[in-house]
Amino acid sequence: MYESVPPKLYGGTERVVSALTEELVAHGHHVTLYASGDSVTKARLVPGCRRSLRLDTDCKDQIAHHLLMLDRVFRDRDNFDLIHFHIDYLHYPLSRRCDLHHVTTLHGRLDIPDLQPLYRSFYDMPVVSISHSQRAPLSWVNWQGTVHHGLPLNQFKAHRGHGKYLAFLGRVSPEKGLERAIETAKRAGMELKIAAKIDRADKEYFDAVIRPLLKHPLIDFIGEIGHPEKNDFLGNAYALLFPIGWPEPFGLVMIEAMACGTPVIAYPCGSVPEVMEDEVTGFVVPDVNGAVRALPAVPQLNRIEIRQRFEERFSANRMTREYVRIYRRLIGEEGSALTLTEGVSVGRGNHPTVLHGDEVGASG
Repeated sequence: MYESVPPKLYGGTERVVSALTEELVAHGHHVTLYASGDSVTKARLVPGCRRSLRLDTDCKDQIAHHLLMLDRVFRDRDNFDLIHFHIDYLHYPLSRRCDLHHVTTLHGRLDIPDLQPLYRSFYDMPVVSISHSQRAPLSWVNWQGTVHHGLPLNQFKAHRGHGKYLAFLGRVSPEKGLERAIETAKRAGMELKIAAKIDRADKEYFDAVIRPLLKHPLIDFIGEIGHPEKNDFLGNAYALLFPIGWPEPFGLVMIEAMACGTPVIAYPCGSVPEVMEDEVTGFVVPDVNGAVRALPAVPQLNRIEIRQRFEERFSANRMTREYVRIYRRLIGEEGSALTLTEGVSVGRGNHPTVLHGDEVGASG
């Protein structure tokens, strides 16, 4: 509920939950989505708040809304074959005490020391990873599978021409490496367009580190954007820069760029080696020097092939089929349509989904 489903602007997890929910409905499953009231879906929507909490200036306590949502989900649990949560561990104490089929997709980083004692206590919770690399810090928990993110094929269109500017899309934060993207553009003598949001927690970093770098004539800070602006922003770019410095669990912006046929230049952290195909969908480089050296080779990459690789590997249809296989294994049923619930929860990258009987439920 931190963002709507799909999000109006930034919000990778909510975009994935939306893609999964709509595909489940298209596959004939009965889905209930628990999310903010400004969400848009073909599923049955149960609003947990009137609008996305980040954009609601009257909201002072986001956790209060999420607890109310969880209470509603668990009161409704007998209506679903399975509940698919996207809210990390927030529901674990309730799920352990109730008789229901459920699974949780973990969307965030797992190398936080505080998570070790939590998952040793809740070792039995069935969870799904969004990349193989994401599992490393908690390799021993109850993994049910890895499902790479997928997006609808019609959400982005392939652009055939080679753009003239470099693109950075996402969040302004130390781990995302915006200062390294700026340095790459300056060394290459290319314009860099930055479409990024600034969270309150990252405001000090932005003011101290990034703001002084924006005065350079090659740097254009656009701010936060959503759809359909993303399509042209990425599609008209020469390449997307993804110079991360952290164990990125997935990196949705990489497949968004691929969907536009735009090459990606990324650092080999976290999921990048799983998502990227070096010298096919872009280049995996070790540092700023490597990124600058890779830029002249970008026109040699085939943008139509990049789009084809997105369609083959990262479609919403493929993602949904993989989740449904996990759902059926957990409930011990094959063949018939399911009743499911999907949902999204607290903060960045936290969301829940619920599935029961012939229906699917989701909460956000």
